[in-house]
Amino acid sequence: MTKLQPAANHSGLDPAELAAAIEPDPAGVIGLEPGLAAIWELAKPHLKVRDNDAHTLYALGLASALLDAHPEADAAVVLPAIMLHDIGWSQVPADGVLAAIAPGGGRPDLVLLHEKEGARVAAGILAKCGYDPAKIPAILEIIDGHDSRREALSIEDAIVKDADKTWRLSPHGIDTVMDWFGLDRGQALRLCSQRVHGHLFTAEAQAMARALSALESVTLWPQRQHLLTGSRGDGGAAV
Repeated sequence: MTKLQPAANHSGLDPAELAAAIEPDPAGVIGLEPGLAAIWELAKPHLKVRDNDAHTLYALGLASALLDAHPEADAAVVLPAIMLHDIGWSQVPADGVLAAIAPGGGRPDLVLLHEKEGARVAAGILAKCGYDPAKIPAILEIIDGHDSRREALSIEDAIVKDADKTWRLSPHGIDTVMDWFGLDRGQALRLCSQRVHGHLFTAEAQAMARALSALESVTLWPQRQHLLTGSRGDGGAAV
């Protein structure tokens, strides 16, 4: 569970006064704009498969960060594409969803099926939302091949692919992969690292992925585990 409220106030200072000094809209803090929120509501029923709903939201956040680094990319293509990229798993037989991507095996035919079905379902969602018809072909082309296609067709395609893969190394990604396959955290980190590093297109995503792998690696160090299970005696975490 993500921590949303403090467990303590070690400073003893008034939180309301501290909050007054915090900028309301600093760089890097993003929201979900209404057009994408409308697409989300239609996509959500198709994303209740293997945590694809939460995965999609985190991947969209990563795509937004990559768009900041690539102003030449069309956000009106990238963001709907990442929002809808995995809806096709809802059309794959339930017993094949994880078998399709299992380490040491896999079902490429089911990966292709989820891409093609995803593009089909996405077309209906975008039409229902009244989305710009001029953007839809590029969105569907990205969805139909986002996993199986080894090259990027455009900077928009590269960003979608990179955001999708980089999520695997996020804390949520590692947590999710652990439970997909019954792996411990170290095994999940190694699996995700081998499936991400060397497979990204943008320098920014490569840097993100390296940073995430490094943080997860530190989490597994015995020195860090000792801090989690032992007594710190310093009044709180470092900042």
